[in-house]
Amino acid sequence: MCRLLETIKIKHGKIYNRSYHEARMNHSRRELFGANDKMDLSQIPLPGDLRKNQVYKCRIVYSREIEEITFTEYHPKEIRSLQIVRDDHIDYSFKYLDRKHLEELKSRAKESEEIIIIKNGWVTDTTYANLVFFDGVKWVTPSNPLLKGTKRAFYLDRSIIQEAPIRESDIFNFQKACLINAMLDIEDEVCVEVSCIHKP
Repeated sequence: MCRLLETIKIKHGKIYNRSYHEARMNHSRRELFGANDKMDLSQIPLPGDLRKNQVYKCRIVYSREIEEITFTEYHPKEIRSLQIVRDDHIDYSFKYLDRKHLEELKSRAKESEEIIIIKNGWVTDTTYANLVFFDGVKWVTPSNPLLKGTKRAFYLDRSIIQEAPIRESDIFNFQKACLINAMLDIEDEVCVEVSCIHKP
């Protein structure tokens, strides 16, 4: 049986974007395991020794039921550039624990470099985050990501970002690209000027 992964931001004893994580987990459990009951993440026991101002990554491994929960201090990766990698067969429509395919693609990048995965000519995601691009006025996210992330959904619901199909050839019409996921916000952590995006 395949296992799934959910990564959640914890700070000040608060679970961030809880409803979005619950929605994705319950959708995945229903689609893959036929589970119709609902997970309630408010019931997750938070360790008492979490420091108030430290950001923590809560890592949940689950299938039909939760199998493992761990908490670690979170520090963003240092990403200095992005490398374009093409793969027309990749499928990561559910957040699987098994990331071997993504790790193999990532191995083509240099140290301190992340990849932009192109599928059939379209921009999708990096190996661990959704992408948003800034054109000088607005933030745009690819309309066909490999995985519809929780932070991406949060920003779309609030019209902070817009969704649009982005071809590989469109990338260099933007000014910069940022990585977003449950742990990363726009501009706060990982942003790269398009001049630091490398073609194959």
